[in-house]
Amino acid sequence: MDFALNDEQKMVQRTVRDFIKRELVPLESQVLRNERENRPGITREEVHALQNKAKEFGFWGINTPEEYGGANLGPVMTALIQMELGRTFVPFNFGGSADNILYFCNEEQKKRYLLPVIAGERRSCFAMTEPGAGSDAANIRMSAVKEGTEWILNGEKVFITNGNEADFAMVFAVTDKEKGARGGVTCFLVDRDMGWRSEYIHTMGEWGPASLVFENVRVPEENILGELGGGFNLGMQWIGQGRWLIPARAIGASERLLQMAIDYSQTRVTFGKPIADRQAIQWMIADSAVEIEATKWLVLRAAWLAEKGLDARHQSSMAKLFGTNMANRVVDRVLQIHGGMGYTKELPIERWYREMRLWRIFEGTDEIQRFIISRNLLRGHVKVGELLD
Repeated sequence: MDFALNDEQKMVQRTVRDFIKRELVPLESQVLRNERENRPGITREEVHALQNKAKEFGFWGINTPEEYGGANLGPVMTALIQMELGRTFVPFNFGGSADNILYFCNEEQKKRYLLPVIAGERRSCFAMTEPGAGSDAANIRMSAVKEGTEWILNGEKVFITNGNEADFAMVFAVTDKEKGARGGVTCFLVDRDMGWRSEYIHTMGEWGPASLVFENVRVPEENILGELGGGFNLGMQWIGQGRWLIPARAIGASERLLQMAIDYSQTRVTFGKPIADRQAIQWMIADSAVEIEATKWLVLRAAWLAEKGLDARHQSSMAKLFGTNMANRVVDRVLQIHGGMGYTKELPIERWYREMRLWRIFEGTDEIQRFIISRNLLRGHVKVGELLD
């Protein structure tokens, strides 16, 4: 059993960390100013410029297959990269990638959707969540009725990431009520100019999701992604692939925050001593370090299982449940250590505080993760005390 990173992993980790320190961290002050003026922290054009800089170092299409010009680094390397990206709140991801389910496009669809997304020419959004169907994806109500060679979509999707900026949406709609979710839901590729509209949803964080409204939107039959009735399985593949990525990012953010707390506690003096000498502060620092380390190995094990082609769902749920709650505890302690200054907008702690609260909700709430974990144990799919393999 070897827990050490190999030479390639160390090189990638160092390169990404250096890129973030050099290119992203210096943008943080400007991002905060822009967000406080109700403007995007960073523009799409600025992100593209940064992505092109990263491309010069080979960071393009991290998990994109080589046949599409990607590096195909795999889940473990992706987890390490996401940990590094989490060290800054500047909204950035390396370019050259596409939603995993877009690889189910047929050859004609690939030309219109997959390849332009990989090239950064088009932007997609995943539209499954509805007002009455969040974690309960089987409760989708958006309808798709066939008329000739077209499907007419009616309904609403909510809390859609990139929904305000997307050129097209991967929309899940009921095509056969009698078959239920697992055979009666279909995924459609729906261009914005087909008639759907997006409406900004204001949140407590800087994340600006959208509500997508479909009123008699006509979609050609050739825009079905995958198979008719195969939408539910596609949706679960999209959701499942990201669960261990969220706690991976939480690790990087929590490590950055913990270092801020350590630095501050050594310079902040009360009653003649640095607060780092106070046991109350020491325990908050110690607990945070232990929980970050535990999350790291949960995440890396989930990524390792995925890389080996094994079932990573149980481990991913545990990583997301523990990791996102860990991040919320860490940021709360760090704010407490900073006292009044932590509560102000002079420091980015309060921004992270608001952002991290979302991580316990999207792509499967805490309650859904607990349901999945307990169900696996109660049904005997996972045995207590046995390592997954």
